[in-house]
Amino acid sequence: MGSCSPSFLSLFLLLILLSPISSVVALLRAPPRLPSVSAERLIRDLNLFPKQSINIVDDDVRFLDTPKIVERRFKFPNLVDPSGVSAEDLGHHAGYYQIQHSHGARMFYFFFESRNSSKDPVVIWLTGGPGCSSEMALFYENGPFTIANNLSLVPNEYGWDQVSNILYVDQPVGTGFSYSSDRRDIRHNEKGVSDDLYDFLQAFFKEHPELAKNDFFITGESYAGHYIPAFAARVHRGNKEKEGIHVNLKGFAIGNGLTDPAIQYGAYADYALDMGLIKQSEHDRINKVLPLCEAAIKLCGTDGTVSCVAAYLVCNTIFNSIIARAGDVNYYDIRKKCVGSLCYDFSNLEKYLNQKSVRDALGVGNIEFVSCSPTVYQAMLVDWMRNLEVGIPALLEDGIKLLVYAGEYDLICNWLGNSRWVHAMEWSGQKEFISSPEVPFEVDGSEAGLLTSHGPLNFLKVHDAGHMVPMDQPKASLEMLKRWMKGSLSEPAAGTETPGDDGWTCFRMIEMAKVLNSDTNLQPGNRVLSVNPVGAALPDLISPSQSGFVPGRLIADNILLTQEMTHHLNMRHNKGNLILKLDMSKAYDRVN
Repeated sequence: MGSCSPSFLSLFLLLILLSPISSVVALLRAPPRLPSVSAERLIRDLNLFPKQSINIVDDDVRFLDTPKIVERRFKFPNLVDPSGVSAEDLGHHAGYYQIQHSHGARMFYFFFESRNSSKDPVVIWLTGGPGCSSEMALFYENGPFTIANNLSLVPNEYGWDQVSNILYVDQPVGTGFSYSSDRRDIRHNEKGVSDDLYDFLQAFFKEHPELAKNDFFITGESYAGHYIPAFAARVHRGNKEKEGIHVNLKGFAIGNGLTDPAIQYGAYADYALDMGLIKQSEHDRINKVLPLCEAAIKLCGTDGTVSCVAAYLVCNTIFNSIIARAGDVNYYDIRKKCVGSLCYDFSNLEKYLNQKSVRDALGVGNIEFVSCSPTVYQAMLVDWMRNLEVGIPALLEDGIKLLVYAGEYDLICNWLGNSRWVHAMEWSGQKEFISSPEVPFEVDGSEAGLLTSHGPLNFLKVHDAGHMVPMDQPKASLEMLKRWMKGSLSEPAAGTETPGDDGWTCFRMIEMAKVLNSDTNLQPGNRVLSVNPVGAALPDLISPSQSGFVPGRLIADNILLTQEMTHHLNMRHNKGNLILKLDMSKAYDRVN
């Protein structure tokens, strides 16, 4: 294949594009009769003309003159919530922003304020597909709630809103609840996608200026391995060129993503062989297509069109041939069988979000929610085989950090392919990264993964997880996010572990008067702790200025109070410690 001229290869790929899919599959000398399930999946995966239309609605003049369409604080119906807190107290928002440089696009989002502190980082989550809604992650991975079988919502103790102010955005336009009044807003490449996201982010921070100075992180998974690097580069460029509100971009994280197709498709057969999905002879036969796949990707480049679709068809014969031989394996988690069109039963998501009570609460009108849009998927086919790694080194050189993590049992965006492109990436710290030792990533004293890191670059292979790490390992993924945002994945974030003899310097002493004056929050070190359970009783025990105890109270009362408060806080915030200073000299003076 190396002797093929570009013109000959272009003609060859064009013939492939115009040929029946069966002709491409024949290159692999596949068995004459595929299992019916695999054959149906093959047809579905390569279907270029899905029947379902994109979310296109009639022009609505009420929406065209203002960038802010809807933003409301809301409370989900059917929320299992024994405390009866209000929508205002929850800090949950949903809405639309009109995309400034579009013909009529409105992008839908959920925003959940941090349960910890308003000064926590702002995190945006992007689900892949392309064309799958970020609500899939919200309700099945790392959001504040999960959907029970009776369509009630159950709080998720490992939701990423524990440590961040988090956004879930339906994008590209046409995904989930996002829609447009003009078909020209359908995107086909990362430039259009990233420009829309940048416009969305500018609208969001204009509405929430109090969050604009917070640290900002971009996260997501799967096809977001394309979205995220492009969006990070767009935000960074906007900052450099002072286009709008400065975004305090600190890093971006890609979970089981597709970023560098040439390298990642080359890892498919190797991973399948290592995991026992195929035999050596099948591995060798499948890999005969690899040179043609690599040549097709090279021809596609970063801005090809027809050649990129041809590359998609050629290269996906590798993946589909593995699936044809592996049977009904779940290609997102090879430990499981594939159930349904997405290999998981996510049907409750559409049932829940299409309820009238939920739609009314969100203000989405008559837009029907669909988990994954085939039309958006089809529109982005020309983008699929493009290499998005090329823009990452410049971000690393400017100190913007990257975390690439991958569950070990995912086939479709497997850890092996992700590790290979991360190690192959050329940047100033490449040699040091390659020579860095692989160290355990420990959570609660147990190894949850293997970490390689140097400078701003981290790669984490996550144990006992498939494609959706936050779903399979919720506690480990929350700890991963927390440590990474704090600065070091190899060590627990400050305040999350019990300090040793020399570790107490990360806590600062506090006085009882500060409890009265701060109302809700104390900050020992970087840890924010709620004192509401005892705050109401404090005025009866100590004066606001802490000049002394209230007459009639005993020193013992205050000692018991501090003991009760420290016990409550240390029980509520696992593995934390709180030190309270009781000024006995003032207390003694008052008694005398």
